[in-house]
Amino acid sequence: MDIYLPIANMSVNALLLVLLGGGVGILSGMFGVGGGFLTTPLLILYGIPPTVAAASATTQVTGASVSGVLAHWQRGGVDVRMGALLVLGGLVGSLAGAGVFAVLESAGQMDTVIAIMYVVLLAGIGGLMARDAWTAIAAKRAGAPLVARKRRHHPIVASLPMRWRFYASGLYISPLAPIALGFVAGILTVLLGVGGGFILVPAMIYLLGMATRVVVGTSLFQILFVTAITTMVHALTTHAVDIVLAGLLLIGSVVGAQMGTRLASRLPPDWLRLGLAAVILALSLWLALGLGWRPPEIYTVQTL
Repeated sequence: MDIYLPIANMSVNALLLVLLGGGVGILSGMFGVGGGFLTTPLLILYGIPPTVAAASATTQVTGASVSGVLAHWQRGGVDVRMGALLVLGGLVGSLAGAGVFAVLESAGQMDTVIAIMYVVLLAGIGGLMARDAWTAIAAKRAGAPLVARKRRHHPIVASLPMRWRFYASGLYISPLAPIALGFVAGILTVLLGVGGGFILVPAMIYLLGMATRVVVGTSLFQILFVTAITTMVHALTTHAVDIVLAGLLLIGSVVGAQMGTRLASRLPPDWLRLGLAAVILALSLWLALGLGWRPPEIYTVQTL
């Protein structure tokens, strides 16, 4: 069933987009990521203009995060104090990102910048995730004990002033660290249409030293508020949010996030991470080919 997207100015398969939203929602519940880092490049590959894909994906990420946060909240997996500081930094970052977005769009370079940033980010994250997952799998197969990494925050974080206690996360650190982390995630949310969870989750573990049991829920808590504000910023400034596209993605993502939360406790986490890494690396390669591969027809003339 085809449906017309008014902002993207094209017809799409509605069922396919609902299934796409559902698949990303499952990843959201399983890994604590908003899913926008997969939604936006998949929409671009489908043919949606990159600016519309990035702006509309934030709406889908918001819906997936609502469902995921509720599931983790019921299990006590959300550090509200830490999440509030991440949200504060994210709101400021989203405003800064909107300014950068407007400048790049006026220069006519937004689509190219989005594609290049995705290739770099996806390749880096996918490579690190695949390495860690395969190391864990190989250690289990060999029967060798995998040395657990000691949970501690980065020395730079430890040197920051004005320390607060975050009881749910088991931390005693400066609030400046999560605010700065949220700021970076806010900029990425505007520019790439992502929730920032694929940056937040590893940063919260390796930089802040947060307890693993609250990382996913707290990440989704931050993503929920920042992507909601980012959607409003896009709607008022860039006018690139396609509500029909966002609605189709939301239908699938809200249901998928609940399924992902249940699957996370049943499936082997190392193999799940390896599978996600393979998908991320494949997307990165596909986008890289799209940037450098010469199309058969450089120019196309269409009669309207």
